[in-house]
Amino acid sequence: MVFNRYQLHPEADRSLERGGGFAHRQFTQWRALLDLLPTTDVFHFYFGLTLVPQSVQFPILRALRKKSVMHYLGSDIRGKSPADLAFGRKAGAQLVGSHDAIRWVPEAEVIPPGIDVAAIEPAFPATNRTRPVILHAPSSRRRKGTEHVLAACEGLDADLVLVEGLHHDEAFQRYREADIVVDQLNAGWYGLFAIECMALGKPVVTFLHEEAVARSEEAFKTRVPIVNATGENLRHRLEPLVADAAERRRIGEASRAYVEQVHDLERVADRLLALYSRL
Repeated sequence: MVFNRYQLHPEADRSLERGGGFAHRQFTQWRALLDLLPTTDVFHFYFGLTLVPQSVQFPILRALRKKSVMHYLGSDIRGKSPADLAFGRKAGAQLVGSHDAIRWVPEAEVIPPGIDVAAIEPAFPATNRTRPVILHAPSSRRRKGTEHVLAACEGLDADLVLVEGLHHDEAFQRYREADIVVDQLNAGWYGLFAIECMALGKPVVTFLHEEAVARSEEAFKTRVPIVNATGENLRHRLEPLVADAAERRRIGEASRAYVEQVHDLERVADRLLALYSRL
């Protein structure tokens, strides 16, 4: 169930379409809750949102012995204070998608986002290409540090491709043609774009907080294969990849294996089911 279907959630069973005034929205959301209560055992909320006001949502569910989860996605918690996020502790469990995001919700469990890895055919970097293709796809140039990418690639023996404003299907075809992918240089962790590119078998360069890397590797018993870089050392990190096709291939293969182990939706679903059983 979503508030707005748009093109982002064609798979949704039901959309509440939050148009109209406050009274209309409240009526729609309360009716949805009443429809769900008789048949729903677990209410899994996303992005800090609940069906009805948070002050009454969780007391109602507790009174009716319903389980609940509050699942944060990143921008809904980043930079917020513990007081801002105190409402989430009323849920039966809190979830975040990485060991980086847990610094804002220390009591949360970590379950990484999942994708259908089997549906993505690998396209490992070509080993015979003399000028590798470096791809960067900023949703926001400022947030992704695009100015550093442009500066780092200046004069490299490689071709830089910027992907902006394309439909996902068209953009994904561009991803397939890349040899090296640069994600972001500011946030401190990777998101869906990097996961998809790793599933394609691409070496990904992005900025990661070292502590979160160590926690992730301990939790999932595997090495994070991403090349860690900042705006200041990006060129230094890119130069060996540009010069060595075999290294690009090695990291690409490790990236695919990592996504299969950590982000495959079947594994993620198993982790969620295990969480539900503990509530």
